[in-house]
Amino acid sequence: MEYDQDLDALGLLCPLPVLKARKRMQAMAAGQVLRVQADDPAAVVDIPHFCAEAGHDFLGAEAQGDTQHYFIRKG
Repeated sequence: MEYDQDLDALGLLCPLPVLKARKRMQAMAAGQVLRVQADDPAAVVDIPHFCAEAGHDFLGAEAQGDTQHYFIRKG
């Protein structure tokens, strides 16, 4: 999947991946896509929930070994 910006949240535990994604998305334009790389098991629930609460589109996730790549389109 294509994306405009990338966020490396590997090694960070809840709630840091979501907090860093929120901060990064503030500087992005509406419609741009952020890829978040995370290995926190809670991110599978936290990131879609963050998107729903903040008005962003959760585009899905892809597994890359022990890492998940989450794709978020800024609302």
